[in-house]
Amino acid sequence: MPVFAANLSMLFTEVDFLDRFRVAREAGFTGVEYLFPYEWREEDLRHELEANGLTQVLFNLPPGDWGAGERGIACLPDRVDEFRAGVDQAIRYARALNCKQVNCLAGICPAAMDESLAWQTLVDNVTYAAARLEDEGITLCLEAINSRVDIPGFFLDNSARVIQLIEAVDAGNVKLQYDLYHMQIMEGDLIRTVECLLPWIAHIQFADNPGRHEPGTGEINFWNVFAALDRMGYGGWVSAEYRPRSDTAASLGWFRHRA
Repeated sequence: MPVFAANLSMLFTEVDFLDRFRVAREAGFTGVEYLFPYEWREEDLRHELEANGLTQVLFNLPPGDWGAGERGIACLPDRVDEFRAGVDQAIRYARALNCKQVNCLAGICPAAMDESLAWQTLVDNVTYAAARLEDEGITLCLEAINSRVDIPGFFLDNSARVIQLIEAVDAGNVKLQYDLYHMQIMEGDLIRTVECLLPWIAHIQFADNPGRHEPGTGEINFWNVFAALDRMGYGGWVSAEYRPRSDTAASLGWFRHRA
């Protein structure tokens, strides 16, 4: 079985955020991720990681105004200075948390914007971020998110688009973050697709579809997928990023009964 991490933005929400580290460790996880660390002090997050023997697997660059519906600013030409300041902020947290992967959310391209301008802005911003993160020994992940259900208009909504961006940036520390839930919606054929994309994949996330709940609630055969990842020799983290259908403890049957 792969090595699993828990996404603390979605799992263990029955307790306060800083308590989720302990509860995740008690459930058997050795790694954690979450959307954003920035509202908590670096030293408090580091303390929870160290006290519970956890690895900080990944977090996202600052996304703009999340509460107002922004889902990243990397493709927005009028937000370049903000994006670069966010890279600096992410590096500070990554250093403190010994985190070796940071994810970049491309954002939603406004309908009135020239798509070629948004694309060039994205290429330039990712090139900048990759160089800054390479100096810190950090991998920059790029994620495709489905535009059919979760984020209509998201600028990178399929694997081919992310690979196109990776090739345009041409930096050794820029990789694909492959989310099984999002790509089941957009592409399907998960095992064969992952096998083809494996040289570019640095991180995998999952939830079942439809509903974005735990394995066994939808159409994805996770036991086949997880076994295929082992056969392929995938050695990265696989993060549970789902919304439990009831409570987190009840959703972890897939994890407790893993081989």
